[in-house]
Amino acid sequence: MSNALLSRVAPTLLGEPECIWPAAATLGEGAVWSPREQALYWVDILGFRLHRWRPADAAQSTWTFDEEISALAERSDAPGLLITLRRGFALFDPALPDTAPTYLHQPEPELIGNRFNDGKCDARGRFWAGTMDAACEAPTGSLYRYQLHEKDSRGDCSRHDQGFAVTNGPTWSADGTTMYFNDTVTGRIYAYDFDMATGSVSNKRQWLRFAKGDGLPDGMTTDAAGRLWIAHWGGACVSCHEPMSGAELCRVTLPTRHITDCAFGGADMRTLFITSAATGLTPAQQEAEPLAGGLFAVEIDAEGLPANLFG
Repeated sequence: MSNALLSRVAPTLLGEPECIWPAAATLGEGAVWSPREQALYWVDILGFRLHRWRPADAAQSTWTFDEEISALAERSDAPGLLITLRRGFALFDPALPDTAPTYLHQPEPELIGNRFNDGKCDARGRFWAGTMDAACEAPTGSLYRYQLHEKDSRGDCSRHDQGFAVTNGPTWSADGTTMYFNDTVTGRIYAYDFDMATGSVSNKRQWLRFAKGDGLPDGMTTDAAGRLWIAHWGGACVSCHEPMSGAELCRVTLPTRHITDCAFGGADMRTLFITSAATGLTPAQQEAEPLAGGLFAVEIDAEGLPANLFG
């Protein structure tokens, strides 16, 4: 069956979601599966922590930073990670835990109320990341592209859209011709035409808007068939959508409301890892949702795509 047809087929959950790490993260995010380490990296943005979970032996590792860490990608031609910290793009090698991250570029020195949030690499190794208002109110966030050039070891950063209070995503269609990006506060998911050769976006349009009461779109990923999987902040689920119409095909229901990100991984790329947040809950909600901030996993009869490498 072609991807165009398969993308319209509802995938099947092969079990119930399991909390594999009850980490009580303040704001879990940034899930990335590492094929070379056979492990999942994820972050606690407001806890200033990078986490790694290895399924083979359930080993847990944590690195603590001096500021927010919000997204990451493995480097293609060197050890370690490209990460986004509060102010911009940096390098960090988990194998050298006593070495501080090295900032490469800070694009918004004048916007002291902003911080970086979600981000991912495209298929050519360019890292796309959004900034946001730390108070989640003012539309001061932008979408940036950061890439390396042979002539400049510190890379090049360019802004491609702006006017967001909270940014999340992006993810791409299976053929790489469409990029999706979330304006979380308004509940809107936008699609852009994406030029892979130049790394540019155009023709911005609303692709989907969550219904009132169904939470807000947070982190997301694309499976091998091109279906989009989107975390619902305040909606206690991850929903799966057909890429053209946005029609919902299925959803994964979680035992806590603030679901923040999802990524496929595991040896066969059929495990969906899901992050969540403990922030924003009332004391009563915290008592009713003891797994808030945990890392979850569920097996699905859909194959994911390996995360693109930076470089």
